[in-house]
Amino acid sequence: MPSKPRLGVRKTYKLFIGGAFPRSESGRTYEVDGNNAALASRKDARDAVLAARAAFGKWAAATAYNRGQILYRTAEMLESRRSEFPESEVDDAVDRLVWYAGWSDKIAQVAGNANPVAGPFFNLSAPEPTGIVAIVAPSSFLGLVSVIAPVIVTGNTCIVVTQEAVDAINFAEVLATSDLPGGVVNVLTGYPKEVAPWLASHDDVNGLDLTGVTDPALALELEQSAAQTLKRVLRPSTPQWADDPGTRRMTTFMETKTVWHPKGV
Repeated sequence: MPSKPRLGVRKTYKLFIGGAFPRSESGRTYEVDGNNAALASRKDARDAVLAARAAFGKWAAATAYNRGQILYRTAEMLESRRSEFPESEVDDAVDRLVWYAGWSDKIAQVAGNANPVAGPFFNLSAPEPTGIVAIVAPSSFLGLVSVIAPVIVTGNTCIVVTQEAVDAINFAEVLATSDLPGGVVNVLTGYPKEVAPWLASHDDVNGLDLTGVTDPALALELEQSAAQTLKRVLRPSTPQWADDPGTRRMTTFMETKTVWHPKGV
């Protein structure tokens, strides 16, 4: 029996909020490489902040070992779907996830310290996650992975704003099947100039990564908005993503808590 001709089902690239894939509440879309993608709105940004805050407590309280396991699982899932991502970047992206997974239970020892004090006390400094970090992602896929991984491995949750919807939502599907709790990573596709200002001024966003901002005027506007609520800000840059990333992207969005404790006699 001859096969019937059929029309393929075209994929619509939706948002990723709270572990689900909703359309934009505005109903707007834009075209990315011939595909339809959701165009995020202010209301979508607010929903993403609520999802990130709801997920933060449990994620921050998870053991570093558990967070590392989940990042490693993400690397496994990305490896299995490698054909969906840029061939020139996917190997480095998988390796980058494994690299950060290995740091999960080590960064506290590197960034923390036992401080010498005069008196019969222990004085210990330990890093803790900042909270919710809004990220304006760079255009490359390796760059996208390289800004998300250090934020979440240290216990933060994040909201990613990106115009490159195809790679970003495909990666969100990888995250959704990697045991990552819903809300830890949220992806808003669309134009950073429309969405990022709402996140920069939001009282419940604690950090701002402007790596992917290419417009100096927009970067200045976002930094000024962030200053009103004392956010930690990582300023725009153009890293060589294949280079050793170091620890800066992890430590930028960590707070240091210092505890005094009397020594036993």
